[in-house]
Amino acid sequence: MNKPKTLGQLKASGYQFKTVKDELRANLISKLKNKENVFEGIWGYEETVIPDLERAILAGHDINLLGLRGQAKTRLARLMVHLLDEYVPVIEGSELNDDPLNPISRFGMDKVNELGDNTPITWLHRDDRYTEKLATPDVSIADLIGDVDPIKAASLRLPYSDERVIHFGLIPRSHRCIFVINELPDLQARIQVALFNILQEGDIQIRGFKLRLPLEIQFVFTANPEDYTNRGSIVTPLKDRIDSQIITHYPKTLEIGKRITQQEARIREEQNKMVSSAEIAKDIIEQIAVEARKSEYVDAKSGVSARLTISAYENLIAAAERRSIINNEKTTFLRVSDFVGVIPSITGKVELVYEGQQEGAGIVAQNLLGKAIRTQFLNYFPDPDKFRKQKEKSPYKKITNWFGDGNTVDLLHDLSNAEYEKALRAVPGLLDLVNEFQKGQETALKLFLMEFALHGLAEYSLISKHNLTAGHQFKDLLSSMFSLPKEGQEDDDEEDQSFGSN
Repeated sequence: MNKPKTLGQLKASGYQFKTVKDELRANLISKLKNKENVFEGIWGYEETVIPDLERAILAGHDINLLGLRGQAKTRLARLMVHLLDEYVPVIEGSELNDDPLNPISRFGMDKVNELGDNTPITWLHRDDRYTEKLATPDVSIADLIGDVDPIKAASLRLPYSDERVIHFGLIPRSHRCIFVINELPDLQARIQVALFNILQEGDIQIRGFKLRLPLEIQFVFTANPEDYTNRGSIVTPLKDRIDSQIITHYPKTLEIGKRITQQEARIREEQNKMVSSAEIAKDIIEQIAVEARKSEYVDAKSGVSARLTISAYENLIAAAERRSIINNEKTTFLRVSDFVGVIPSITGKVELVYEGQQEGAGIVAQNLLGKAIRTQFLNYFPDPDKFRKQKEKSPYKKITNWFGDGNTVDLLHDLSNAEYEKALRAVPGLLDLVNEFQKGQETALKLFLMEFALHGLAEYSLISKHNLTAGHQFKDLLSSMFSLPKEGQEDDDEEDQSFGSN
């Protein structure tokens, strides 16, 4: 279909002007009737955030998405673009996206008055109708609203009283668009005040001009509750003018978290071919975030972003890939020892309270990993605590007795596949445990579960686990309390044991 190129052709086509909120509403209604997924790739909000957002759009509201970091607030805002019409007509050369039938700028009105039905028009795609601004303390009113441009006044030889000397800011240039301000509380209070008129009356004022532009904009703000007290706040009259405030949240189940992580993790094709994964490894990754969100060492008000699990999974695959490259092996399977790679993904993504800072980010990260293993252990093996008083009936008796006889096993991070398997099979009862409680698993997964069982037993204090420079050493719990650290073994036994008993 050929798009009209002049105002006259546009009128003949039967085009009707619609506000941006009318567009969003009409297209949302159409998608809801057709049972289409409006917010593709957003998981866990189907019964909470998305219905609230759809109601706000139907009501024609400006929106504030309120939630902790990593809760897909910006992604939700960006997906709203798909609810706009694919193309809309604009007066050619207009910097304010003037609608040919309803121009608001001096340029647009002059052009229509001069050329009438011969006014040239262009078509603006919906992808170009989205503007996003991160609120920072240095954002000025000129950036958002506009100001007098002395260079324009001089070049056009116009007095400062002429509105043509105005250089418009981001908001007027977003006429008929979606405009997003991220981290709204970080915007200085005096700049927030400048938004009052736009949200309430739908117009702007610049300096001493009488100019009032009736802007058509869908505003979406994002904010973190922490910002209200720590860095800044949304001034009360502005909050009052934002029609709908929608509260976001973290995934409510492990399955939803896994789906988000697997969707967002950037795993290269060659990594997928080289490294085989397992659901249990993905479960442990998600469990780390769950443990962090309830940890006494982590600031709950700051939150734990979904980006933690995404980058942790990417690092986990990279750790296995690196090990495979070092050993000149074409394929490998994930190991629990590969989780050493996720520590850097945790340390930079959790805000620690005072107690956590005293422990240190690295220790806290290992603590969270240990707790995740401890929690997931019960999904695969019996609860060791139930056999504390019935040691003879314990399914772990053969394993713990072997360690009790003074035996140890070292699992280094970079063992070859053959060396890894040999080390695990040297522990009597370990393979029997996996065969009894996880029947029918393939060999690679059995090996993962065998190592997982060792880490789990250490977390439940049935055996001890010590950090080596390049791996872990497992040994009897009592003997480790009276032995000096060997060469290459870190002198942090007490720390390891404290994590194993929590």
